[in-house]
Amino acid sequence: MGSTFLNRMGDGAAVEMTRDEIRADIEDGAELGARRAKAAALGSDEIDHLVDIFASSARMTGVPVGDEVVLSCDGTMDLRSGKIDALSQAELVGGDLCELALPDYSYKAVKTIVPTEQRLMQDAQYRLTIPVQYGAQADLGRYSVPDGPVPNWSQLLPEARVDEARAAQEEAACESEADMFRIGEAMWEAGADGIDFDTAGAAGDADFLAVLKTVRRLRAAFPDLSIEVGMASEFVLGMHGELEFEGKRLAGLWPVDQLRVVQEAGATIFGPAVNINTGRTVAWNVARAIAIIKPCMDVATIPVHVNAGMGVGGVPMNPCPPIDAVSRTSRAFVEVLRADGL
Repeated sequence: MGSTFLNRMGDGAAVEMTRDEIRADIEDGAELGARRAKAAALGSDEIDHLVDIFASSARMTGVPVGDEVVLSCDGTMDLRSGKIDALSQAELVGGDLCELALPDYSYKAVKTIVPTEQRLMQDAQYRLTIPVQYGAQADLGRYSVPDGPVPNWSQLLPEARVDEARAAQEEAACESEADMFRIGEAMWEAGADGIDFDTAGAAGDADFLAVLKTVRRLRAAFPDLSIEVGMASEFVLGMHGELEFEGKRLAGLWPVDQLRVVQEAGATIFGPAVNINTGRTVAWNVARAIAIIKPCMDVATIPVHVNAGMGVGGVPMNPCPPIDAVSRTSRAFVEVLRADGL
């Protein structure tokens, strides 16, 4: 038995592994990811590089000076007791941008307090030098009963009332699009540098369609607005199943095709997300994520910022992800995937 190295499981638990065990995990994760996404397999040099990153005794790791990438975010949030002071902390620690957001991370919730959020955005622009974007998620389920006016498709589908369920999703998508555009317009007026549509597609293809239509409207109205679209998972669920954007069926899209429709809509940053398997190692999860996202890098005309946070992109599902896992994950996405940002 050779020397062992500290690795992590997908829940953050520590595990000791030999270099051969790490390689086997990486090869298995990469093969599964490529097969599921119908993508090319990772090359032997890429596998070797991943093994070198994870078979290291260093407490934490990083890229060489000069190879750093931009770090975007999906919420400098739930720090509102200090209001703008909380956003300033991101600037003080060297953040590339920060995001104003509600703890209730939903555009439906934001629409009831738009003037208040506009004032906070304006104050943030006066105080901060780094870009400040506004973010939330479409959260399409909020528009169904009992929280909203639309019939609940999660109740209709088990009853085989498919047409009614689809009609409800389409109605909810229209309601969501109207709210998100109104808020995007208001934040632009307040001086926001960008808008973030996070966890896009969380409620399926209708959720994703609402985001894409909103992005298209905002791009036409405000050509200089930065628009980030971060996905909910590696695969768009077909809760509706028949929705299209610019002739492209949305159900079943993997990251490379998600990227294509996001670019077509007019977004400026794409955030692919690959959910973590907590029963496998971080090395396995990162290799799988890289294999799934890699096709994006050949067709991207906008920056690709991989979602690398708790529970996605190889980062453990843990409230305080261990720095050894986070730093190795980040380095792998920069050096092996060649991501534009995280």
